[in-house]
Amino acid sequence: MSGMVTEVRLPGRDDKNAHVRIGALVPLTRPGWEEAGRHLLAGMELAVREVNDAGGIEGKPLELVVRDTAADPHRAAAAVDELARLGVAALAGEYHSVVARAVASRADALGLPFLCSSAVLDALTEQQTQWVARLAPAQSHGWRTYADFLLAAGHRRIAVAAEPSVYWASGTRILRNHLAPRGGTVIEVDMRESTPASVCDALVDAHASALLLLVGHPEPAVSIVRSVRRDRRLAEVLIGAPAGQPEFAAWATTLGDDGAAVPFLRYLPERLGPLGARVGTALRERLAEAPSFVAFEGYDTVAVLADVLRSHGVDRASTAEAWASVSVEGTRGRIRFSRTPDIGVWQWVWAPVQVVDRDPARPGRLRVLRTADASTR
Repeated sequence: MSGMVTEVRLPGRDDKNAHVRIGALVPLTRPGWEEAGRHLLAGMELAVREVNDAGGIEGKPLELVVRDTAADPHRAAAAVDELARLGVAALAGEYHSVVARAVASRADALGLPFLCSSAVLDALTEQQTQWVARLAPAQSHGWRTYADFLLAAGHRRIAVAAEPSVYWASGTRILRNHLAPRGGTVIEVDMRESTPASVCDALVDAHASALLLLVGHPEPAVSIVRSVRRDRRLAEVLIGAPAGQPEFAAWATTLGDDGAAVPFLRYLPERLGPLGARVGTALRERLAEAPSFVAFEGYDTVAVLADVLRSHGVDRASTAEAWASVSVEGTRGRIRFSRTPDIGVWQWVWAPVQVVDRDPARPGRLRVLRTADASTR
């Protein structure tokens, strides 16, 4: 899929100047999280189809120009340069936070609007920018909700099996800063020096009651889960995955019953409204499986950009100036952007946040364990 281009056009319109183009950045090949990329793209494509069915943008069809980032920041930055030369009105998408940060930096330098769909790293840019907005909640918001879930469930000694990454390091810091004043302790297990078996030994030695997977999927996450589940010493240890690996069908397919009861973060309301329910049905048909929250993020991204392009025109500077006035009914609530302390981009404060797991009795069913306090949204 490298370098693929997806176009959604109305018949008989081949002149590129007759189209309004959005550059879509998604991970579609390894080492990117392909399943997340597929869901993100499905949501964007569905929204583009609906925009065009309703007459497009100023009578012109909307077109997605898709580039596969493969979780590579350098590749993504090069794609931004290419898309800028192709004349896209804006950029959309990306799932991986480190990649989205590279995209945001390059978009800011070029003066190209970027609506980030799914990446959560707080410091998406080094300094405040007018060119970037984000739909996903900041990592500090979601992961504090997750930490509160752990505390409420009685967990005070929490181990994290972590690989080297700005994203994982940020998550560990958020957890430690939130848990420590409340009597919680975070014990780090460096996966550069550990095997699944040694992770189990570390949990026993640390008297940890919970293990959080801050690692890649499928490996080493799958091997760690299997090792912990089979270790009788750890029968009472909770396994968690705040980054959301169990959201996708591949998790359940690979791990079966072992993949149940692993709490993760999901950015959906407990009940979808009429728009969300309709879009959810269409996404299920398009994906041939239950849509993840990432698919809804993709749809909302295009819905917001289409509204801005209709109301403010396709000039890039006008789009960037429009973030403050956005008010769009999305699949998960009304979307508005504002400035938030310590976050340099225009931010939706906040998308709904849940802690969810797969029901051990029915691993295909998700259970809501906690929702973010409404006062924080």
